[in-house]
Amino acid sequence: MSVNTNVLKRFVIYMAILTFVMFTIWGFVRSFMDRPAGDYETEVCDIRLKDKKYDQALEAANEALDKTPNHRGAMMCKALIFISEKKYIEADKVLTNLIIFLEKNLEDDDKTGIGTLAAAYANRGIIKDRNKNYEGALKDYARALGIDHEAVAGPGLGTIILNYKFKSSSVRERALYLNDQLQLPEEERVLSIEELDAGQVMHKPGKL
Repeated sequence: MSVNTNVLKRFVIYMAILTFVMFTIWGFVRSFMDRPAGDYETEVCDIRLKDKKYDQALEAANEALDKTPNHRGAMMCKALIFISEKKYIEADKVLTNLIIFLEKNLEDDDKTGIGTLAAAYANRGIIKDRNKNYEGALKDYARALGIDHEAVAGPGLGTIILNYKFKSSSVRERALYLNDQLQLPEEERVLSIEELDAGQVMHKPGKL
């Protein structure tokens, strides 16, 4: 029995398309299944944080941490939720625990982890800055810069940690400013300027 050539061609094309689709779906499923536990919930936390849905963001972060205790992305997201809500004691505790965990477990070639550690110090510095602990803030900013200055370099150069509307747009600039002011006699220092401080924002590294 002869086989229609056009029918055979269509069959081959359909099978090729089906094979491609199946491999694509399988690749997607594999990539999803191979993700570390808690990554999905951390992404949800990040999205909810950007939308200022803090209760939902915190719920997602806690779900991630239930699956993977010390999940660094979830811990960072949780800290940023607390900072956004001005719950500085809670934020400081999470960031300190994150710093301790990372310093004990980081590998030398883990660039994302190193950037996260720098961001954790910088964000903790912001908390101290807001609580007028300027010496402590300066120490944390300096530590962040020493770990990974590019991660806290400012807009366009990785993680944005400080974004001052007029004077400072990076941890480095804020650290230099604080250092200069702390060298002055106490009565001459200008360590906080309300209209500038209002421009502070925190961000975590893009991928954790």
